[in-house]
Amino acid sequence: MTTNQSWGGRFNQPMDEFVKTFGASVFFDKILAPYDIQGSVAHAKMLAEIGVLSAEEESKITAGLGKILDEIKADKFEWSPDLEDVHMNIEAKLVDMIGDAGKKLHTGRSRNDQVATDIRLYLRQQIDEIMNEIKHLQISLLYLAEAQVDTILPGFTHLQAAQPVSFGHHLMAYFEMLARDVQRLTDCRRRTNFMPLGAAALAGTNYPINRTRTAELLGFEGICNNSLDAVSDRDFAIEFLSAASIIMMHLSRFSEELILWSSAQFNFIELQDSVCTGSSIMPQKKNPDAAELVRGKSGRVYGNLTALLTIMKSQPLAYNKDNQEDKEPLFDTADTLKACLKVFADMVPAIQVNKKMMYKSAKKGHTTATDLADYLVKKGAAFRDAHAAVGKSVAYAIKQEKDLSELSLEELQKFDERIENDVVEILSLEGSISAKDHFGGTAPNQVKQAIQAARKTLK
Repeated sequence: MTTNQSWGGRFNQPMDEFVKTFGASVFFDKILAPYDIQGSVAHAKMLAEIGVLSAEEESKITAGLGKILDEIKADKFEWSPDLEDVHMNIEAKLVDMIGDAGKKLHTGRSRNDQVATDIRLYLRQQIDEIMNEIKHLQISLLYLAEAQVDTILPGFTHLQAAQPVSFGHHLMAYFEMLARDVQRLTDCRRRTNFMPLGAAALAGTNYPINRTRTAELLGFEGICNNSLDAVSDRDFAIEFLSAASIIMMHLSRFSEELILWSSAQFNFIELQDSVCTGSSIMPQKKNPDAAELVRGKSGRVYGNLTALLTIMKSQPLAYNKDNQEDKEPLFDTADTLKACLKVFADMVPAIQVNKKMMYKSAKKGHTTATDLADYLVKKGAAFRDAHAAVGKSVAYAIKQEKDLSELSLEELQKFDERIENDVVEILSLEGSISAKDHFGGTAPNQVKQAIQAARKTLK
């Protein structure tokens, strides 16, 4: 009879082969191998410092783990589902390599606090990489926004033309979203960066371990306070998935606009060929596949968040096997998010802008109507009276099949005698955006200042 070497002493029957495969996590948690080894090296050093391991044993363990890591990086390591997970695969290999010293490595810890530590080490690095990808996208946005400060397009509400805005200003709205995303990730990283190791299975350990020393070796900011919470907490992972979902929501919104703008109906932009595909039957097609995929993958990330919330919602303290299901949603989200950010960082700088079409579109839909109402208020009208007068002038313009800016002075004066020759500047697109000359407004000089301030935040 063969049973698992890490826990088989209690059992009289071998595990069912299907159940063994069903319960094995090594197929996906082997991604944690570098972090598992990193944690084991620090744990061994701490055990040596408190006298549980000899200096020779620690040296053998550290050297053996280094060789195992080299094998894994070279894709020469043989993973066995019989050993369940990444932890036991590495430990079994270590024992094969260095003998009894390898059996002492697990002293003072459990797979429960071991995996909780591995996940935090993994996620800490992923957050750093994701924030770096966000920075690359923000830099791309700043370059494009700076080049398009004076480009005018219609700003929309309800997807109806509302008021003219600077295209650079529009792009900077996404920079602000990404800046908040970085703030959320930074906050999440801080809470992730606490060490569970030393909690053991759930109650702590009888050995005189030095958790502060281990945390120091692993670069953790602090130590999880409660052993029960340390092994069962996945709040940090849920928080990351929540932050990732918000990032994907922002990218999905941007994707939707790129898809609309690149259509023949808008014709505001053209995306480079490298992020588009054609049709197998319609030779004229240029499909914005990269943007569409990012939009679609947002649902995938949302699903991962829902999955982990559902996994955790009914678990009593402390660790339960359900927690094995936390890894695939987490790994998938990190990979998906990094890929989507990279696609965007490459796609944005190469956007070709059709300034004439944007301008032409902004002249439709009476987008300077609010400017005319504000003009009348400055001439002494109450805003509601001005609003009504301009509304009537718009209705008239629609009947005449003209834009509001195309009406003559005589036509405009039918609705309010206070309208004079200076209204021409007010009704122009350039005059409209220049008038919003305050912090956060769409006036070109304000957009330039916003870009300069944004660049400083990235240094």
